[in-house]
Amino acid sequence: RVPVLADHPLVRGPRFTRLKVGAGHRLDTKASGVFVLGVGHGNKLLTHLYNCHLTKVYTVGGLFGKATEDFSDTGKLVEKTTFDHITREKLERILAVIQGTNHKALLMYSNIDMKTQEAYELAVNGLIRPMGKSPPIITAIRCLQFALPEFQLEIHCLHETQQYLRKIVHEIGLELKSSAVCTQVRRIRDGVFTLDDALLRTQWNLQSIQKAIEDCQLKVKTELEKTL
Repeated sequence: RVPVLADHPLVRGPRFTRLKVGAGHRLDTKASGVFVLGVGHGNKLLTHLYNCHLTKVYTVGGLFGKATEDFSDTGKLVEKTTFDHITREKLERILAVIQGTNHKALLMYSNIDMKTQEAYELAVNGLIRPMGKSPPIITAIRCLQFALPEFQLEIHCLHETQQYLRKIVHEIGLELKSSAVCTQVRRIRDGVFTLDDALLRTQWNLQSIQKAIEDCQLKVKTELEKTL
């Protein structure tokens, strides 16, 4: 019986025996965009970033005229509806109502006395946010593109899931006396990280990952000092 030496340190050379990689705010299989990972010590920083309750930004595509079981354009069709009566102005009125309702929820869950100097300073710096558990909250929503039956929204939110955003598209369709499905959910910002920081699949190599970590260190440190 000859011992197998293929895995012996003197044969394989130095390598990581254990490298912990942690996932940030997850994306489901039908969504794309910025997905933050923590490597090694970065896992602790991920926890700190979670505790900051930073805003995430999505572009969300929609299609008027049909409804599905899972609110996406690939789901099982439930009904078809007319949409010729919908205008951009009507859509933007609905978006304004959604933003106003969510703004009230944001103030309620932030647990801050809005008459204090502290509240004023937080508002000026854009730091009013729920610092604990809360339902999904939309801090801003606007229409980027409108060409019936398609439209695209930009949504700034906290504590959301991608399925929640698809449901928002469905509810917008109902409010406009029609129906709508979500065609795309793309996260373009997660806290301090944007699409400019993201690595394409072809860039998943040691050199690119090292550079990405180095480039983002100052951003992360500044945000943590400002918020925590």
